[in-house]
Amino acid sequence: MLKVDLNCDMGESFGLYKLGNDEEMMQYITSASIACGYHAGDPHVMRKTVEMAKQSGVEIGAHPSFPDLMGFGRRYMSSTPSEIKDYVVYQLGALREFASANGVRIQHCKPHGALYMMAMEDEKIARAILEAIAQGDEKTIIFALNHSAVADVGRQMGIPVAREVYSDRQHTKTGSIILTRTGQQIESYEEMAQRVVRMVSEGKVITDTGEDVDITAETVCIHGDGPGAVQLAKAVSEALTAEGIEIVSAKHLLGV
Repeated sequence: MLKVDLNCDMGESFGLYKLGNDEEMMQYITSASIACGYHAGDPHVMRKTVEMAKQSGVEIGAHPSFPDLMGFGRRYMSSTPSEIKDYVVYQLGALREFASANGVRIQHCKPHGALYMMAMEDEKIARAILEAIAQGDEKTIIFALNHSAVADVGRQMGIPVAREVYSDRQHTKTGSIILTRTGQQIESYEEMAQRVVRMVSEGKVITDTGEDVDITAETVCIHGDGPGAVQLAKAVSEALTAEGIEIVSAKHLLGV
């Protein structure tokens, strides 16, 4: 039986600001990537999100970013690999304490926004992030795009890699994505859900340029802050189940 993980970026509210549909999304996902305070989130939100995930049987992961609260972590920043490693260690450490307090462990790490995109193309940045992960727990899974520096270096270092695809972003022929909803929008939830089913079952996706390319889908991201996120999550979950595809956590999928 085919299996896949469904993940969502969460815990991105902070202070008086509420972002995302965390509580509603929990019923459809198996992995939650939780903001650690640098692009969004705060200590109270982190604690509540960890507690909510535990209650829902959802595995938790860190969603570290450049220190860019004003830009929501989407601005490309010039930092040394050493600085980036420290940023990730700092954020992983914060989430790990909330996880420990709730008797759970961090399943995965998924960099956010600009840090995610830069790491996929730059081996030095990728290695800095992966070294930060390995320093805490070598069994922590890294979520990475197909054909990326993170996936390649992660395999070299013996860190488990879950190749990530997106339900609500267009893919390029290199395996990357069109960031921040700048690509063509797909209005039909059913169309988006069927695209996910095809990525998982056939290993194929139509790119932003109309090409049909190979792709490996081990974890599927559904952003929780987009319009209709809950409806999309429901559609994806139902479409996968209808095709006999089991939705499981990344650690169950990879056996770590």
